[in-house]
Amino acid sequence: MHFSREKTLASISNGLLSFPVTDFDSQGRFARESYQDRLKWFVSHDISAVFVAGGTGEFFSLSLDDFRDVVTTAVETIGGKLPIIASAGQSVEQAQAQAKIAEEAGADGILLMPPYLTECPQNGLVEYARAICASTSLNVIYYNRGNGVLDAASVKKLADACPNFIGLKDGKGDIQALNKIVKTVGDRLAYIGGVPTAEIFAEAYLSIGVNTYSSAVFNFVPDMASMFYKALRAGEHQTVKKITQDFFIPFVELRDQKRGYAVSLIKLGAEIIGKPAGQVRAPLVMPTSSERDQLSRLIDIARQS
Repeated sequence: MHFSREKTLASISNGLLSFPVTDFDSQGRFARESYQDRLKWFVSHDISAVFVAGGTGEFFSLSLDDFRDVVTTAVETIGGKLPIIASAGQSVEQAQAQAKIAEEAGADGILLMPPYLTECPQNGLVEYARAICASTSLNVIYYNRGNGVLDAASVKKLADACPNFIGLKDGKGDIQALNKIVKTVGDRLAYIGGVPTAEIFAEAYLSIGVNTYSSAVFNFVPDMASMFYKALRAGEHQTVKKITQDFFIPFVELRDQKRGYAVSLIKLGAEIIGKPAGQVRAPLVMPTSSERDQLSRLIDIARQS
């Protein structure tokens, strides 16, 4: 770990966050050198923390060996430059193993993904998260999404029980529910916007005190992503409106063409700008040639912003 709890908390509370895609070779294996180059390129831009092996990084398809390689490579390549947050999840045992790997590799925290189960009771979710927090000294950010959504009372219970629980990432986009959590738990936690294409929710997030979010499109239009975030925080409403209308709304429409495109389009975008990361792993699929053309046009628009 290179960053203290306080410095990590500050980094995830303000400034743009992002998740690099995970590089695979033509055989679908982790491509270390390509990933190193991607990480160096990432931190050459204006960003405050890097989340590796996350949702955009296809966490759900990585073996434990893959996971170890990704996190170790990240720490060896950019450790100490920015906080590195790795993911954990699926089951208590699996998440504890991933947290241990991340801790041994020198990561600065973990993003706790939902458990693998179709339905979860609130007290069970709290126990799931508590057991993982208790197993590691790393900072923990809970990803409130899918089948693992905690309500305000449960978030408070977890925060009271686990000192290393430092942040909540919203992946649902229910502003009323998130506002209730923010007002109930207060500044005990950092709050991060984390719905797919979070920029489309950015103004709503900011209105309730959620000052940052993770940007997937940073993977292929980093300058525009940074410009949008700075304009949002500066109250430059016309700039925010124009970029939203010209880029983010049509991008979301393209993303919604097929399930999983929130990841697949990001990997395609990286390829279009000359930074290919290989194909996505099943069950995801790559976009069609027609969709590639649409994304290429959107990238051209973004570059003109």
